[in-house]
Amino acid sequence: MKAEDVKKIAMIGAGDMGHGIAACCLMGGYSVVLRDIDQKFVDRGMAGIKGSFDKFKAKGKMTPEAYDEALARLTPMVDLQEAVKDADFVIEAVPEKLELKKSVFADLDKYAPKHAILASNTSNISITEIASATSRPDKVIGYHFFNPAILMKLVEVIKGGKSSDESIQIGYEIAKKIKKVPVIVKKDSPGFIYNRVNEPAGAFLDKILEAGHPTPEEFDAALKPFMPMTPFELMDYVGIDIAVHGLEYFAQVLSPEYRPSAALLSYMKSGNLGKKTGKGIFDWSQGRPQIDLTKATKEYDINHLIALQVNEATKLLEEGVADDPKEIDLAMANGGGSPFGPFAMAQGIGYNVLLAKLEEIHKKFPLEIFKATKIMKEGNIKV
Repeated sequence: MKAEDVKKIAMIGAGDMGHGIAACCLMGGYSVVLRDIDQKFVDRGMAGIKGSFDKFKAKGKMTPEAYDEALARLTPMVDLQEAVKDADFVIEAVPEKLELKKSVFADLDKYAPKHAILASNTSNISITEIASATSRPDKVIGYHFFNPAILMKLVEVIKGGKSSDESIQIGYEIAKKIKKVPVIVKKDSPGFIYNRVNEPAGAFLDKILEAGHPTPEEFDAALKPFMPMTPFELMDYVGIDIAVHGLEYFAQVLSPEYRPSAALLSYMKSGNLGKKTGKGIFDWSQGRPQIDLTKATKEYDINHLIALQVNEATKLLEEGVADDPKEIDLAMANGGGSPFGPFAMAQGIGYNVLLAKLEEIHKKFPLEIFKATKIMKEGNIKV
């Protein structure tokens, strides 16, 4: 099969990610079946797609003809067997639970045509593990979109242990057709590219909380001039529970040094999870917290965070998760708000500057996860 043979896509899961991905596929010209386990979830997903298209039409980004034509190619469904019976490409976006995903993939394997590629929109679960539930592991790939899928550009196309090059290529070309920026993750590895590169910064923030100084406000005040949303504020915004789950996951699959501290877990115990509960590290009861810039710490700056990113990115090269620094930069620039990837930033700032910052962190928190790699020390990667 080639990418141009893919005409029909089945989207399994109609939640925020599912209906967002389905909308992207419709805009790329595909026929899409949107399936969930209950009609109310399907209806909600259909309303979400229509809502996105309404906004595009109102802003002149979608003609009335394109609007009608796209919605005409969308079919709501609850019956899984019916949903995938003639699909060429299936994307799963069910909750992040391994056993649930394996059970869904076992059913997809049973009901989808033999030529169909089965793709998982997981943000961290092993593709090899998911594929083991099927008799076609060569046709199982990771297909990690970012939230909100309708707006975010990056799609990580992940090679499981047995994924064929053909399946990866088809996933890559479909992502391009739906106007995304695909990056191939060549080895099934925790956090893939984007989440993996960012996780040491999460562990670093946790260590600062545990140390008790600087305070989150003092730390964020130093970084406020460089970013629209500062690190501790962002942790609150996304949810402290999400930060804790991320650290716990990495502690389990990558290094026990990621284990969240008692200081961070105390927010979970008290139920203060950030913006969604009105209080977390900051108080959100009156809206977005006001960070006092006069309190900026002199102990840390933006280059400490960049140093952690660059160092982790070099580990991806060492491990063969990616073999081109440009691809890592492409992923990092399109998965979040930064215009540049870590290697481009390192080239601009200077590896010697970042290495010194990383060594400062390692001296304060002597963990292996903060230790400079050989590539980092050599500092000769050009992009």
